[in-house]
Amino acid sequence: MELKITKKQHEFMEAQADEVLFGGAAGGGKSMAQVIDALVFAIEYPGSRQLLVRRTFPEIEKSLLRMALSIYPRSIFTYHSATHAGHFTNGSIIDFGHCHTDDDVYKYQSMEFDVVRADELTHFTEHMYLYLLSRVRGTNGYPKMMKCSTNPGGIGHSWVKKRFIDIGEPNKVHEIGDSKRLFLPARVYDNTFLMESDPKYVKRLENLPKNERKALLKGDWDIFDGQFFSEWDRDLHVVKPFKIPDEWDKYFAMDYGLDMLAGYWIAMDGAGNAYVYREIYKSNLIISEAAEAVCRAGDIPPVCFAPPDLWNRRQDTGKPAARIFAESGLNIVRVNNNRVQGWLDLKEWLRPKLNEFGELKPRLRIFENCTNLIRALPSLTHDKVNPNDVARTPHELTHAPDALRYFVSGCPGWGEVFEDEYDREVEAFLGFGM
Repeated sequence: MELKITKKQHEFMEAQADEVLFGGAAGGGKSMAQVIDALVFAIEYPGSRQLLVRRTFPEIEKSLLRMALSIYPRSIFTYHSATHAGHFTNGSIIDFGHCHTDDDVYKYQSMEFDVVRADELTHFTEHMYLYLLSRVRGTNGYPKMMKCSTNPGGIGHSWVKKRFIDIGEPNKVHEIGDSKRLFLPARVYDNTFLMESDPKYVKRLENLPKNERKALLKGDWDIFDGQFFSEWDRDLHVVKPFKIPDEWDKYFAMDYGLDMLAGYWIAMDGAGNAYVYREIYKSNLIISEAAEAVCRAGDIPPVCFAPPDLWNRRQDTGKPAARIFAESGLNIVRVNNNRVQGWLDLKEWLRPKLNEFGELKPRLRIFENCTNLIRALPSLTHDKVNPNDVARTPHELTHAPDALRYFVSGCPGWGEVFEDEYDREVEAFLGFGM
C-alpha cells in the first residue's frame, strides 16, 4: 500500500516534541496527517496504544474514523464498533474517543496511551487538554507524545494560542518547563493534492466573512472581536531575520518600569521602511540593571527613544531615570507621549500599501525572533471609554507595543537628546535642574 503525503504532513509525522500542534488553515491536510501518522506508529511500535479524540463522537465518526477505515489495510486492522477501538494484528490498539463535557475526560482516568491525538483542538477546553496530556504515559520505552491538529477559532482559541503560538517562532521546538512544544503552521496551499483535485476550494474560502476567511484561508491566529490593530497580518508583518545593512539608520526604543523593561532595536532602509530586529524583555530590573542589560546586548544605536516619565526625579537617587541611562552610554531622546496620536500613527505604519513593485507591504515589519512584540501587538483591544485608545489592561500586553509607539512618535528623530554637556538653561527646561 502506498500513501502519498505532503511535505507539511511529513514534518508533522517526523516531529520530535512532547506536544505538537499542526494548526492553521482549513484544507491543510491536518486530520489525514493524524490518521496516517497513527497507522505508521501502530505498525512501527507493536503493542502500542493510541487515542484519537474529537469533542463529540459523531464528529470523530464522520472524520477520523471514516478516514481510517478507508485507508487502513483490513489484513492487519479490525475496528470494533462496540468498544470504538481498532486492533492491529501486532497488538497495537487505537481508541476512537470523545470529550463532550469536562467530566468526560475522567472515563480515561485509568488508561495509558503512548500517543494522544486531539483533532480540532480549539474545540476543547484547557482542562480537557491537560487531563488527556496526563494520560500520555507508560513504561514500554516507546515515544510518548501529544499530537494535535486544529483550525483557529472556537472556545479554546485563546489557550491554544497561548500554549503553542505565542511561545516563539513556528517550526521550532521550544522548551517550556519540562515540556518540548512545537507549532507547525498549516496552509491550504501546502496541500497540493487538494489544490489539484479541487482548485475552486480557495475561492469558496475567499467568500467567507472577514474573520472566518482569515482563520480558515490564511490560518490567522490573531483574530478576535474588539482587536485594536485590525491591520495586523502575521504573513505581512512578521519576517525571517536577515543581516541589517551597515548603511541603514538604527534606533532603539524602550518602555521601562520595574515590572518590565521592553526594548527594541529598529532599522530603517533608504525608502523609510522600518524593521524591528531585536528584542529585550526582562522584569524586576532597577534602572542601572536595565541600562546594563541594554548595553550588554550590544549594537547600541545612536538614538534611543523613551517616554517623558523617565525624566522625572527618582526618590531613591534624586536623579531622573534618563540621566542614569545616559550615564550608561544610551543617547536618550524624549518623545511625545500622546497615546491616541501615537496609536493612530502606528496603525498607519502597519497598514499594508502597494509599493513601487506593485506588492502589498506595510511600512513596519518585525523579525520573528521578537516574540513578545508579536504576541502582544495583535492582542491589544480598544479602550472601553475611549475607543481611539488602547485598553491599558491586561498591563502585561502593553509594554512592548508602548515601546514601539515611542519609536513611531520619535521617528525620524524629533525629540530632546539628554547629553551631559547641555547647559544649565537647557537642563532647567528639561526639568533636571542643577
